[in-house]
Amino acid sequence: MASVTTARKAPSGFRISKKALPYVLSLPALLVCIGILIPFFTAVINSFQRYRLSQPWARQFNWGENYLNFFTDPSFWNTLRVSLTYAGLTVVLELLLGLGIALLLQKRSAFNNFVSIMLLMPLMIAPALAALMWKLMTNPGFGILSYFASLVGLDNFRWASSPDTALLTVVLVDIWVYTPFIMILLLAGLRSLPTQPFEAAALDGVPRTFVFFRITLPMLTPYILTATLFRLLDSIQQFDIIYAMTQGGPGDTLTVFQVEAYLNFFQSTNVGRSAALLIILWAITYLLSNIFIKNWLRLRERARGEA
Repeated sequence: MASVTTARKAPSGFRISKKALPYVLSLPALLVCIGILIPFFTAVINSFQRYRLSQPWARQFNWGENYLNFFTDPSFWNTLRVSLTYAGLTVVLELLLGLGIALLLQKRSAFNNFVSIMLLMPLMIAPALAALMWKLMTNPGFGILSYFASLVGLDNFRWASSPDTALLTVVLVDIWVYTPFIMILLLAGLRSLPTQPFEAAALDGVPRTFVFFRITLPMLTPYILTATLFRLLDSIQQFDIIYAMTQGGPGDTLTVFQVEAYLNFFQSTNVGRSAALLIILWAITYLLSNIFIKNWLRLRERARGEA
């Protein structure tokens, strides 16, 4: 009997109470949060300083001079314009292409599933490697895309080497890499929509355009907002594709925020200006994400009210 009692006795050792368990489980998230906040506040402090790596002895607070200089700096306004133009073009074109492909693959079949998997291949390639691959294909001397362009009469097409076509080239690379991301999100949304409204519309002989604009599109809007938000935040912070193909050039044609901050830090050694650029970029992404999240929550509340 004593042996049975001993066997049933709970093992001694370190125990965690039920009240403390949530705090212990949240420790990894707390460590990640600290790891994010330390560089962020370091950047904020550096953005209010006159700080160059080449002159560390002259480091001092300038109380917002880095930000005030942006108002009269043409290069900053060019960076803002290029960043917003690049983000707007890529997101709109990828959204249209992704939605069109998702509509084509909406019906469940072995062929459509195979095609959707194959279309995800660009997402498995690092964006910088994809940019280098496209840089070779668009080389004016021996690139295969330059050869195809010459067949349709576009001889000596400069691609990323010319200020007139550099933006078009990097946008094409971005579309090739990230359109599958939007496609797979919208395809999942389309296949999760209820079938009853579409069956009723088919029985009533409702035109397909009416069904798309009045039934499909409103029900798909939350998925569209989610995909747009993810791609917009990523596009406005783009660095690897642009830098791998053009290093921000030719000239200042593609000096988006990340590239401009990189060049200020590593070439000009201007830590204060580089940090200020990144803080402004953070503010822009924060504002855009808040706008999209508020609209998404409004749509969700409206859907709940209609239900």
